Amino acid sequence: MSPRRKRMRKIFGPPAIKSLQPRRRGGGSISSEPVILLLEEYEAIKLCDYDLMTHQEASEIMGVSRPTFTRIYAAARRKVALSLVEIKTILIEGGKVYYDSEWCECNDCGCSFNHSDISSQPDICPLCSSKNVKTCLPTREDDNLCECPDCNAKFTLLDDANCINKLCPFCGAEICRTVSK
Repeated sequence: MSPRRKRMRKIFGPPAIKSLQPRRRGGGSISSEPVILLLEEYEAIKLCDYDLMTHQEASEIMGVSRPTFTRIYAAARRKVALSLVEIKTILIEGGKVYYDSEWCECNDCGCSFNHSDISSQPDICPLCSSKNVKTCLPTREDDNLCECPDCNAKFTLLDDANCINKLCPFCGAEICRTVSK
């Protein structure tokens, strides 16, 4: 019996760094073999230890079960501890992930796809190979951005409310999400 396929884990973007390199006290060299911290392991540490979420909250955000999240988090902590104790470089890379941000759309076929390289614009649609690709949709920070279809006013709802079925504060028309079609 073959093992189950590993589900993609959702993360909100790549970390700002690609590696961490320790310095040995008094100089000297560090271990040559780096520790590979997968992107989903980095995200697990970020959600639990930096954002102070529970395992249940973090697992829902990453789109995995709570036991799976706990295994990811435990592996990440073991790797960080190994790096600290054995003085090894941490490389943050790889894993089976997709970014929640940086979604793009093809103007020809309408395909929405995830563009993982945030430093560049997407070149080609993965479905139809068209080069007519539009700029990425708003990211997580723009989730509450709303637009009035009548007066084109754009504004953010402060109370994390959904724009749908709300009225424009400028003209009174019913508003919609900016990212909707």
